[in-house]
Amino acid sequence: MKNLILSAVLALSFPLQSFGLSLAEGTPAVTNIPQANYPCVDSDSRATFRLFAPEAKDVKVDICGTRYDMTRDGNGLWSVTTNPLVKGFHYYFLIIDGVSVIDPASETFYGCGRKAGGIEIPEDEATAAYYSFDKNIAHGQVRECRYYSGLENSERRCFVYTPADYDKDSSRRYPVLYLQHGMGEDERGWHQQGKMANILDNQIAAGKCVPMIVVMDNGNCDYIFGAREGETRDEFGASFTPIMLNELIPFIEKNFRTYTDRDNRAMAGLSWGGHETFQTTLYNLDKFAHIGAFSGALFFLSDGLENAYRGVFNDAAAFNSRVRTLFLGMGTEENFGSDSISKALAEAGINHTYYSSEGTHHEWLTWRRCLNEFLPLIFKQNEYLTQK
Repeated sequence: MKNLILSAVLALSFPLQSFGLSLAEGTPAVTNIPQANYPCVDSDSRATFRLFAPEAKDVKVDICGTRYDMTRDGNGLWSVTTNPLVKGFHYYFLIIDGVSVIDPASETFYGCGRKAGGIEIPEDEATAAYYSFDKNIAHGQVRECRYYSGLENSERRCFVYTPADYDKDSSRRYPVLYLQHGMGEDERGWHQQGKMANILDNQIAAGKCVPMIVVMDNGNCDYIFGAREGETRDEFGASFTPIMLNELIPFIEKNFRTYTDRDNRAMAGLSWGGHETFQTTLYNLDKFAHIGAFSGALFFLSDGLENAYRGVFNDAAAFNSRVRTLFLGMGTEENFGSDSISKALAEAGINHTYYSSEGTHHEWLTWRRCLNEFLPLIFKQNEYLTQK
């Protein structure tokens, strides 16, 4: 009898997605594993979760800062429907009798300093087009690369996006964007959660941005600050800069057809990756001409703009002549201070672009939008634009 009940529960939970059918509670999330109908999302952006756990005494869903109590039916099937959730990608966990676990129906993502479940609350098709897969255009590749770090005495991994035409013309070189994740995430984040390859493919195909190589490495901030005993805020992730300058960039320039001058090198990052971007680039303007921070964890105004980064902003004319692109972006529903920084930079005469993502929080939809705004700005003046 127990096996019959289990079979019936699984039949309710798994077979419909492959036929493109909707459930009474909504449509299966695109972030589910194959054949899993739950979690699903309705037209009001509410998510319904289900879990078969007949021996459990208490089950909750932890998502977007709220813990929802799930209700158990007579067969041991737990379920709950959330309040409307913010559109975009969200990490979530199930809490079963006090233990936080990954939903077995979800693909796994690295976030919050650990593997997590994830759910995409969809935007409408037209709005989401810039980060959606387009079957009608050519697509680049995202390659997993390994290299040895002498500074860490260990193997490291990075992911490298190459444009669709990269392997068609062995004489052509490309500029490079180094793109960083945030605290508690890793080098997979921009490709998996951020949809960066779709964004690049769509922009390149439409002629909105220049074909480029994008490098995504671990920023040594893939845990939550405070987890390493005695580490200061200034030390958190700081070991990445020398690795990037002395090992990662030489590895990329040796193994990929890149331009190697500063005008063809950019760096951008989200949240703590934005902090790492400013720490790396503003102390090394001989190596970078394009800089972006998306919801950047930037603290330098507290000591006065004139004291930031050894006074780099004190001579606006000199700064503006060297930095081709300076970009700041932030969601309107977060409070990371990029708007205040933009105002201070403008008053100091520093050329830059500020982007406000309407209605979004400190999450991946903000950062997808920021990347989409940043890409058309970089590398535009460079010589390779004349290449056929």
